[in-house]
Amino acid sequence: MEEKKKNPALTVAVMMLITVGGKLLGLVRDRLLTVNYGSGSAANAFLTASRIPRVFFDTVFASAISACLIPVLGEIMEKRGRRDAFRFAGNFMSVMGLVCAVLTVLGTIFAPQLTAFFADGYDTQTAQLCASLTRIMMPTVFFTGLAFSLVGVLQTLGEFNVPAAISLVSNVAVIAYYLTLNKKFGIVGLAVAFLIAWALQAAVQVPSLIKRGFRFYPSLSLRNEEMRKVGRLMLPVMISTWVLPINQTVNSKFASRLFEGAGVSAVEHAYDLYTVIAGVFVLSVTNYIFPRLSRENAGGGPEVMKNTLRSTTHATLFVVAPMTAGLCLMAGPIIDLVFGGGQFDAFSVGITARALRIMSLGMVGYALQAVLSRAYFAGQTGRVPLIAGAVSIAVNIVLCVILTSKLDVGGIAAASAVSFTVNALILALPLRRRGLGFFDKKFLLDMLRLLAATLIMAAAVWGVSELIAGRFGKLLTLLVPTAAGVAVYAVAAVALRVPETVAVIEKIRERIGR
Repeated sequence: MEEKKKNPALTVAVMMLITVGGKLLGLVRDRLLTVNYGSGSAANAFLTASRIPRVFFDTVFASAISACLIPVLGEIMEKRGRRDAFRFAGNFMSVMGLVCAVLTVLGTIFAPQLTAFFADGYDTQTAQLCASLTRIMMPTVFFTGLAFSLVGVLQTLGEFNVPAAISLVSNVAVIAYYLTLNKKFGIVGLAVAFLIAWALQAAVQVPSLIKRGFRFYPSLSLRNEEMRKVGRLMLPVMISTWVLPINQTVNSKFASRLFEGAGVSAVEHAYDLYTVIAGVFVLSVTNYIFPRLSRENAGGGPEVMKNTLRSTTHATLFVVAPMTAGLCLMAGPIIDLVFGGGQFDAFSVGITARALRIMSLGMVGYALQAVLSRAYFAGQTGRVPLIAGAVSIAVNIVLCVILTSKLDVGGIAAASAVSFTVNALILALPLRRRGLGFFDKKFLLDMLRLLAATLIMAAAVWGVSELIAGRFGKLLTLLVPTAAGVAVYAVAAVALRVPETVAVIEKIRERIGR
């Protein structure tokens, strides 16, 4: 397929650049929300209302695409060709489109009950506004389902840049609303703008699909072997991928009881920024390797998959470990720069930064579970992710109950961090039995080198931030320690011979030699 002809590093790099653009626009979008609405009742109602359809989508369609559409579609394409693969894709999209349409109707009808479940700490006025906004945005379930179906097809065909760019389009649409119509139509108009933006995510992919020869064959059949395979995979995989949406729902529910509902804004903004920083790299990598792992499972065998998994995990931790330390140390300046100002006052900045600082401690677990779960899904099995997901959800709920009253938003953030870590550990343990174990002595030694380099970097960031405290504006207060940390981390990683830096140095020497 076409993807095989491309340079993997270049493909991931381009995806990361596009993803960075989308995430940066997402931060601009979120900042416009905080500046215009702060952490007041309208902002909290909107954040919960926009969360509800996303949870509906994540619990049904996201899991189906990540665990069923891509591996099964890749297997059909590998063994039987594009025509049969496109027929299966049309069948899958038709069935899941119907499911999403039904969910949209149910969510619209029961919007007040959903609001009470997601945020039982809201007063009557905020709850009523939230229910109204939920009804407006509920069709995003259908449009997002369509968009992610097309993402699955394009990624299987080897096209990664267009799917990575869909958030660029939706964020531009929402930002345009803030800059032109927000003063006239307010928070209700913003909900309509979000709905239009999510519809655009599907529309922008159509030209690329046409160019690659995709044909849509509608069918609601559930009796063919491919749909039966999807059915066998669906339930355990769905439950295993419910971790994030269910945990976010639980966290939002507890947060709605804090600071007259302002806890929702703090936790939501902290989590959004957390996923921006972690997701730029992690999601780019996992979106790239998942179709590859699926093909390797169909034709390459466990040893090939193990090597891919090892190198991917290695590279992911090389980036995520220093991110964790930097985010923990610089949470305050980051939140102040991104969200501070306007209606988002010092108190809102403080509680959001506290949530982000503690949440960042789970970033390594977040990255690992994102990578390792793909190995199971590529192998078309969901039992271990199911167990890991169920346990991590239980851990999150128990810790929210125990810690929220003592640590307010920090307790909710700690519950998330521990939940991510537990999920990753459970996913890692059975890999050896499946012939995919790569946590050997060499890997652990490399991780010790990586940890040492990260600690040296953290000391540098802390020292520089203390040295310049109060001397510069918001931007330099963040950028100077960050730049120092990047430089120190690079030097420390080279000195400690962390494998990623050794590979880069060898490439440079090879080119100089030529």
